[in-house]
Amino acid sequence: MPVPYLLVSDEKGNIFELKEYEVTGRAGYGVSRLDESDFIELPHGSELFYLPGRNPVGFHRKKQCFEVVENQLAVAAFVAPAYTQTWLAAYEKQDDACLLPLYAYSAVGWYKGKYYTTALRVDKEKRQDPACFDIHEVEKKVIEFRKKYPRNRLVEHLAENCALNYHCRAAQNYFLGRWECPLPTARVCNASCLGCLSFQPEENNINPAQYRLGFKPTVEEIVEVATGHLETVENPVVSFGQGCEGEPLLEGELIENAIAEIRKKTKKGVINLNTNAGKPEVLEKLCRAGLQSIRISLNSAIEDWYIRYFNPRNYGFQDVLDSFRVASDYHLWISVNYFVFPGLTDSCPEYEAFTTLLNRFQINMIQWRNFNIDPDWYLEKIQPPDDMKYYGIKNLLNMIHEKYPSIRYGYFNPYFEEGAVTGKLYQNKR
Repeated sequence: MPVPYLLVSDEKGNIFELKEYEVTGRAGYGVSRLDESDFIELPHGSELFYLPGRNPVGFHRKKQCFEVVENQLAVAAFVAPAYTQTWLAAYEKQDDACLLPLYAYSAVGWYKGKYYTTALRVDKEKRQDPACFDIHEVEKKVIEFRKKYPRNRLVEHLAENCALNYHCRAAQNYFLGRWECPLPTARVCNASCLGCLSFQPEENNINPAQYRLGFKPTVEEIVEVATGHLETVENPVVSFGQGCEGEPLLEGELIENAIAEIRKKTKKGVINLNTNAGKPEVLEKLCRAGLQSIRISLNSAIEDWYIRYFNPRNYGFQDVLDSFRVASDYHLWISVNYFVFPGLTDSCPEYEAFTTLLNRFQINMIQWRNFNIDPDWYLEKIQPPDDMKYYGIKNLLNMIHEKYPSIRYGYFNPYFEEGAVTGKLYQNKR
């Protein structure tokens, strides 16, 4: 297969291919030609977007040069969960272009009746595969849960807001009785992340993907949801820290008491925390209460880049490192929720900083998450060097695996038996 044709769009969203151009890929500030090995068929459940105020950049097959295609709009793929993007969509931004919504924008093309994108599968689990979801079955189960837990506000939030309104796959899985159950608890946060999915300042003119939890659940409400899931589901995980809330460590006492009560009622399953890890002293209390797994979010292991994205309040990068140490000391399963941005994540300085982190702490898993953010906005805020060299995302994954073969790759928080400390890399086979 040759490199796929460039896709473009008109202002009404009609998408078509230009056969005289190859798809190109963007990493950081730069645009590159791609190889056929960079592409996979667009995974089921992915979406296509046209990008207003942005003209596509293609490689002209006959002229053998890069060209900006005028009077057309760029097209990008939002790749389905379990897949990690390797190249961004390439375009030239117009001066009056608005900020893009909070999605990841991957290169995408067309060849012989199929869409192709630049991505790798990093998790074999089908937790969020659209083929596994029947909205009518979800609605049926929501009715059953509402009857079973008529006074539980957390169940109602997961039902009405998450499963039915936002179509959150994690919440839908809870009602379908499988995999991971979300346990949102926090209404406020101690960071102002540029790409926050639940809160955006009005001046950004970006709609949040979902709005935050509007109440503080009780210990009893949390325990009722968690124990019901842990007791009845095969290989269950329950997770504090969700997209519809702030920072769970700010509700440390509530979560500490909830974990203790959960473990009085059942020893089954894994209790996990998704967090920015800004309060190591609170994390230690949760570890003592029975927390088993933690996922720490990082856009970068470089302190300056981290601060510019997270905009932390009342904590610093050293607190995050201290939380890694606490989690290591208590032998938690440690995952890094690593936001993948081609050209920065795979850059030489980031590789050095990230491998230093991996050398210092007992990290079990890297979740290679697609970075939902306007690429130009992110670069403007982070301000990386213009001439920075990068390895390529595919090469980066191979390099990390060769150096740290015991670290598992994935996209979702795993279930594990008590005492598990390592996992096997899931390798994409095409």
